[in-house]
Amino acid sequence: MIIRVYDGRMLDHGVPWHPENAARLEAIVNRLTSSGLWEETVPLVHDPAEVEQLLTVHEEWYLEELQTASEGGGETFDPDTIATEGTWEAARVAAGGCMAAAETLMAGADLQALCLVRPPGHHALPARAMGFCFLNNGALAAEAALRAGAERVAIFDFDAHHGNGLQEIFYARGDVLYMSVHERGIFPGTGTVDELGLDAGLGLNVNLPLPESAREEHYLRAWEELFDPLIRRFQPDLLILDAGYDAHWRDSLTQMGLTADSFHELTRRAKTLADELCSGRVQVILEGGYCLPALALGVEGTLLALMAEEVREADVPPPPLHELQAGRLAQFLEHGLSQHRERLGL
Repeated sequence: MIIRVYDGRMLDHGVPWHPENAARLEAIVNRLTSSGLWEETVPLVHDPAEVEQLLTVHEEWYLEELQTASEGGGETFDPDTIATEGTWEAARVAAGGCMAAAETLMAGADLQALCLVRPPGHHALPARAMGFCFLNNGALAAEAALRAGAERVAIFDFDAHHGNGLQEIFYARGDVLYMSVHERGIFPGTGTVDELGLDAGLGLNVNLPLPESAREEHYLRAWEELFDPLIRRFQPDLLILDAGYDAHWRDSLTQMGLTADSFHELTRRAKTLADELCSGRVQVILEGGYCLPALALGVEGTLLALMAEEVREADVPPPPLHELQAGRLAQFLEHGLSQHRERLGL
């Protein structure tokens, strides 16, 4: 059974001209509704997260600042991160849905969750909003799962931007494995192969930055040789997919080369592994994705993979790589994988 997290109150955050706007969720809902997939998921009724729940990840003074700013009409936290009157409620609704979904998955077996939420979360730090993010939905979901009985949670982040908030929150902890594959050299400037965690978290923070134009073949090799073995070794009770769709080749905020079919295949492999390791528990949490048709088709591909169905509409492939570019990508990927093999004992 696939649980769906969605609430119209999340549309009240933001301004229409911002890349991360309400039209993103509307495009996804319209796509899933018209394809008949919306009705094949089960809605999860949930409340907005309470401040006490948010304190498992965020600082109290920051939450007070965010609430005051939003209820006062809004505030610009940085040029990319703008709170409006509806932000506090929307962010708490998103966080509450992700936490409730994690708790629901931990209470059963062969359950998956598709969390269609905004504002996104993986850049949010314990005491700072940044990168379109205010509350860290993925971190809050992982905490909820741990408090609901999970011993270990794995997070695989395939957003084109590195999830610096997720990394910081779990960097020195042994109960969460954080893995990210992302475009190198772009915001937020973190996520190198040398950032491996500290203390109990040493070896449990794994980044694989890739050059621009990386294709599905590079992501799948990284999954097969790095992320799959790491997850198997960690033996999580829940697998969270921090699902950004901005690595699509048509997304204007990045320069990667994936298609909606790529997101389907990544999800299919993750679901297969979760079936083997953690009773099928997979939680998909929406992050980025700013080309609306590509975003909607990518989410549809993810949902179909959770349902063990093939893609219904093949995506348009990116332009072919130049021979020299393909060679450079292969060389860069091999170098990153070899570093991790040596350091992580894979």
